[in-house]
Amino acid sequence: MKIHYYPETDSLYIELKESPGVEAREVAAGLVVDLDAKGDVVGFDIDGASRRFDLSTLETIALPVKATKAA
Repeated sequence: MKIHYYPETDSLYIELKESPGVEAREVAAGLVVDLDAKGDVVGFDIDGASRRFDLSTLETIALPVKATKAA
């Protein structure tokens, strides 16, 4: 799982798996779900992310994480 923030568009992309998205569906205003060829969710794109959420911290709870990376 990867979280990408694009300041030039103020969008946050949560990539759940590396499969390419073949279809995008807007499920709510500013929230797009990307689906792969099988219809499985591969990611979420959130427009206006910094206006909607506090992006200054990231917290994980009880994830079975073996490693973390920060760019």
